[in-house]
Amino acid sequence: MPQMTLVQAITTALDQEMASDPRVVCLGEDVGVNGGVFRVTEGLQKKYGPERVIDTPLSESGIIGSSIGLAIAGMRPVPEIQFEGFLGPAYDQLVNHAARFRNRTRGAFTVPMVVRVPWGGGIHAPEFHSDSPEAIYAHSPGLKVVCPSTPYDAKGLLISAIRDPDPVIFFEPKRVYRSYREEVPEEEYTIEIGKAKVVAEGSDLTVVTWGASVFQCLGALDQLPEDVSVELIDLRTIHPLDLGTIAASVQKTGRCVIVQEAPRTASMSSEISSLVQETCFLHLKAPVQRVTGFDTIMPYAKLELEYLPDAKRIAEAVVATLAY
Repeated sequence: MPQMTLVQAITTALDQEMASDPRVVCLGEDVGVNGGVFRVTEGLQKKYGPERVIDTPLSESGIIGSSIGLAIAGMRPVPEIQFEGFLGPAYDQLVNHAARFRNRTRGAFTVPMVVRVPWGGGIHAPEFHSDSPEAIYAHSPGLKVVCPSTPYDAKGLLISAIRDPDPVIFFEPKRVYRSYREEVPEEEYTIEIGKAKVVAEGSDLTVVTWGASVFQCLGALDQLPEDVSVELIDLRTIHPLDLGTIAASVQKTGRCVIVQEAPRTASMSSEISSLVQETCFLHLKAPVQRVTGFDTIMPYAKLELEYLPDAKRIAEAVVATLAY
């Protein structure tokens, strides 16, 4: 079984789905000749031609609007938005059209498209290139929001997303693109959208996170005393949320810490904290704690890593929650 990075796993998933389904097309700024800004689609235009790997004008609204039309017409488009900060111009198309078309047509038409988006901080990118806007799109009924943290999960979830009958936003953590390798099967496989993964089992406290923060949480676990037993959950899917896995874990441990890159206010950590309080109140031994980005715009490179939750901040939150 080959060792792959996140980039290689996503490229392999796209390649295999394009080979097995002629309806799958990739489109976006520089995805063809240059292979995308992070080279995720490198080599695909040469293999499948410019009619299936399409270099588009610099217009996010146009990219998503065209993809919606392709999807309604029976294709399986996979548009790329170069960075998560550029989703803004496509918001109208995503929320008012892609997300609502099944409902608007009473199920006569669906929009099977996957919007691939490099996501999150940690690579010292310029302004508008390091945000975590997952809560905005999870708040929009009709959109599925996926955020894998590992190469294995990325391949299986992307294949599931391409085969899904409804629109999926597929956030790819830039910090993990080439920083981590693991064994990934060569053959096609799927991972269920909406199902979280228990990365580490434990009995004292539950940590819930997603994306690149999974690795910072693993680092925090290494800093804790040996007698502390922490259960680590990787959501993998932001919406629909796997509340069952979260609740079962918190009811077992009685304590919960939620870790995210995004700003604290009105975030996914807010929603998860509320759901934990609603479903696990009689089991809780301490208030739910959150380790998040700050309620300010992501700073430039010099302070970027001060903004993002690191292993030290996460470990301190775990210790404080255990001591409550």
